[in-house]
Amino acid sequence: MTKKYTEEHRSYIAANVKGTSYRELTEMFNKHFGLSVEVSSLMSFCFKNRLLNERDCRLNTGHIPTQFKKGHVPYNKGKKGIGGFEPTQFKKGMMPWNYKQVGTERINTEGYADIKIADPNKWKAKHIIIWEEVNGPVPDGHCLIFADGNKLNVSLDNLLLISRRELVMMNKHKLISSNPELTKTGVVVADIHLKIAARKRKK
Repeated sequence: MTKKYTEEHRSYIAANVKGTSYRELTEMFNKHFGLSVEVSSLMSFCFKNRLLNERDCRLNTGHIPTQFKKGHVPYNKGKKGIGGFEPTQFKKGMMPWNYKQVGTERINTEGYADIKIADPNKWKAKHIIIWEEVNGPVPDGHCLIFADGNKLNVSLDNLLLISRRELVMMNKHKLISSNPELTKTGVVVADIHLKIAARKRKK
């Protein structure tokens, strides 16, 4: 199916997005319109159009307070021309020329797809967002790898959850392949290496 959404599609999503996980919303959407849209496609559309649900829109971003606490005295109080409103500064409500809306996607310097999830400049890996939407937060000490080695293939069936110790072992023995089945076998092999190493330590 084409990734172009109609106004009817948008209206349906807007009416059902709140309180519904993106996976559930995708299933509802496909059933209603007789389509086969992927979760990642619908999620990207929602982010770009600010159709965020109340259940998952935080996306584990956390909250970082940016306001000063009551009684705090700014370092530049009484200093004219330091941090004040200069004629060349942006006025209230203005956006810089390079501002990116929430939902914008980019490819970062490491080759991963990112999605902007909050202002002013909060981004998160697209493959992690998609995986966590279905499975919850990535456990501590674990990470996601791509079964086919393609960092831009963020479909759920291409994402493998492994421990960081397994990742080290897989990199050491070059067990990550462009062949998804070989990579999955590599996870098993890495686990065997770790168990053998653990037994040697006990002896």
